[in-house]
Amino acid sequence: MKKVLIIGAGGVGAVVAHKCAQVPEVFGDIMLASRTQSKCDAIAKELPRPVRTAALDADNVPETIQLIQSFLPDLVINVALPYQDLHIMDACLATGVNYLDTANYEPPDEARFAYAWQWAYHDSFKERGIMALLGSGFDPGATNVFCAYAQKHHFDEIHQLDIIDCNAGDHGKPFATNFNPEINIREVTARGRYWEHGEWLETDPLSWSMNFDFPGGIGLKKCYLLYHEELESLVRNVTGIKRARFWMTFSDTYLMHLKVLENVGMTRIDPIMYHGREVIPIQFLKAMLPDPASLGPLTKGKTCIGCLMKGVKSGKEKTVFIYNICDHEACFREVKAQAISYTTGVPAMIGGLLMLTGEWAGNGVFNMEQMDPDPFMERMNKHGLPWQEVVTG
Repeated sequence: MKKVLIIGAGGVGAVVAHKCAQVPEVFGDIMLASRTQSKCDAIAKELPRPVRTAALDADNVPETIQLIQSFLPDLVINVALPYQDLHIMDACLATGVNYLDTANYEPPDEARFAYAWQWAYHDSFKERGIMALLGSGFDPGATNVFCAYAQKHHFDEIHQLDIIDCNAGDHGKPFATNFNPEINIREVTARGRYWEHGEWLETDPLSWSMNFDFPGGIGLKKCYLLYHEELESLVRNVTGIKRARFWMTFSDTYLMHLKVLENVGMTRIDPIMYHGREVIPIQFLKAMLPDPASLGPLTKGKTCIGCLMKGVKSGKEKTVFIYNICDHEACFREVKAQAISYTTGVPAMIGGLLMLTGEWAGNGVFNMEQMDPDPFMERMNKHGLPWQEVVTG
């Protein structure tokens, strides 16, 4: 049995803790750490078996090193803020412990998704004899594995990729985000970006849209082109890719509120002076909005996230759509969380499980599609995220 340190006690951290606790034969000893230990303690009370908790400032590398040296985990699962990725990677490097996260590093003062900062750790992790697995959530994460699975079993080359993310749930709030508001709003208000014919092309925020008919009774929804981090690694690792795009659905109400907030400056990430103190508007807005973890008992409906891929096999054109449908209410019954947290937390547990069992192994820094997709796809069906595929051609 292995020991795992989970850093982060938000909605995703709670799901990771629940799902790890369900697999005691792999996750033998669990510690949940966060800046606010009371959040960890509250999660621990809901779990089916005892786990340890600790207070941790993950921005403080020496403090993280001390906790790792005290607990001696085999793996650190980072579900804290993306701003903290590099600090936690530094601590893992110093202590020789494997690392996993669900979102790539993003500097606090710049809304820019890029793996370059973390890829730069590859040689150091390789020399240390440890592994870092990046983006083991759903998107990124499961979507990367869907691509790897399709490349292994369906295609010689994948020419076109559209990752499509639909949250058809309704929480009844006028405006709320289903994961960290600061990260969500930074992501949505950034310029769109996609890959075509060997180069990155940009669009104005939310200026491109398409309609897509989602399965599972969800139906026709309007999707908007965004930039999402998994595109950066997939265009490097998918054979034959000519175009790669990411799409996400938003309700008209969400977009209306977001536009007003943006127009009055509440989505700004630079500090302003207020009564002699520096205040970052988006962080103040985050404090005013509902905690995403509080939306679990309120949210009804489903999510559908999948990869629509077109390419060739043995010289013939082929189209494959691999997707998962997740029910908000079913997630809450199981782990007291809505489906957005669930679909991120379950893949984090699965990625950690595969690392701890040795089914996924390597020295250095890796993205999900670089691993064998089959054991991950098998575990998705087993641990609450069943997938389906539609193949034509």
